[in-house]
Amino acid sequence: MAIATQLEGWSPDSWQRRTTLQQPQYRDRGALERAVLALSRLPPIVVSWEIDELHRHLASAQRGETFILQGGDCAESLDDCSSERIVQQLKILLQMSLVLVHELKKPIIRVGRLAGQYAKPRSADTETKDGVTLPSYRGDIVNRAPFDAVSREPDPELLLRGYERAALTLNFVRALIDGGFADLHHPEYWDLEFMRHSPKYEDYKRIVESLSDSLNFFESITGRPVHDAQRVDFYASHEGLHLLYEQAQTRYIQRTGRWYNLSTHLPWIGVRTAGIEHGHVEYFRGIANPIAVKVGPAADPAYLKELTRALNPGNVPGRLTLIHRLGAKDIAAKLPALIDAVRAAGAEVLWVCDPMHGNTESTSSGLKTRRFDNILAELETAFRVHASMGSQLGGAHLELTGDNVTECTGGARGLSDGDLARAYRSTVDPRLNYEQALEVAMRIGRYARR
Repeated sequence: MAIATQLEGWSPDSWQRRTTLQQPQYRDRGALERAVLALSRLPPIVVSWEIDELHRHLASAQRGETFILQGGDCAESLDDCSSERIVQQLKILLQMSLVLVHELKKPIIRVGRLAGQYAKPRSADTETKDGVTLPSYRGDIVNRAPFDAVSREPDPELLLRGYERAALTLNFVRALIDGGFADLHHPEYWDLEFMRHSPKYEDYKRIVESLSDSLNFFESITGRPVHDAQRVDFYASHEGLHLLYEQAQTRYIQRTGRWYNLSTHLPWIGVRTAGIEHGHVEYFRGIANPIAVKVGPAADPAYLKELTRALNPGNVPGRLTLIHRLGAKDIAAKLPALIDAVRAAGAEVLWVCDPMHGNTESTSSGLKTRRFDNILAELETAFRVHASMGSQLGGAHLELTGDNVTECTGGARGLSDGDLARAYRSTVDPRLNYEQALEVAMRIGRYARR
């Protein structure tokens, strides 16, 4: 599935000859070079066979045969790399995928925003509080969140710490899945204790029982186990923002004759760094991984035509995913033009909806939040517009957590602005909690059936 020939003029560091946005400024260049060199000598976090397998799954989703569930933290924290947090995150993604299997009646491909989601773009290079100006917090792979001069100084050693935590996280996820944690015969493994008090728990329980009955019936009739029900495929993704980190884990694979980014399975480009002539597009155009690009309301047909040609000149199915993040108020007006532009260019893409980033707002107290109704509205409109235009919405991209946080308002419990401070733990963007995430999965099934 990988692109067959090496692209002319491309190398893992050719992006350095382009204008590249959102890169941290390190004072000690020697320390930076030593960290990048050390990172380039460490074992890869993923392998090319896994990447090629995900590529095939994405091509399948593009044809409407599978559905992509991509979800996880807005920004991972090095301090939160613990078995409990990883298990919670895996549990909610497994629960959501179980609901989607039941509702959509097709395979679900699980892609976690984890094991590398440590860098975040910022709207400004600096932040000022009480007359003091310091570098903006750019994620735990760059600097630290506390507002003091030492914490906010970009530290090259954090590149290595981020790699270590990413490897630990993904290895633990693999061990859980290979050990039977994701076995559909035992969905009780995935129960979140606090979920039993949720108004949605009974709906979820009915879905579990229905699938268990169907599985048991099939196995009793055929006299053989359903092996696909004993483990699931699980892939990692992150925004490929810090290009020195991505470059250091980019390796040439002899069997395919291609360069792979082996820090993750599915890297993506954010809206702020998706300029056609900029460094991120230059780097991404040469790697063999399937790749994604976030597309906002400012994208126009000419830009999309150039973008698809730059990133997928061979028009390979599954190679390029466009994740539209337009906002509930703009999606009905903006999405049809995007679909028309890609179709007019003859481009092969997988469409995924991110209903989170276009719906971020601030409360009167200054906390960032997202209204649950707006998230649902954008998802519903996405399904409706794609269906009306004969297009295929192949997935959803969500910022969520398995923790019992209060960061997005609304949902089954009707969280208000006043509830946010009770358990607001995100250092960057607000996330769906376990209950809201499960409700989103149930709504996706309803929207898709329509």
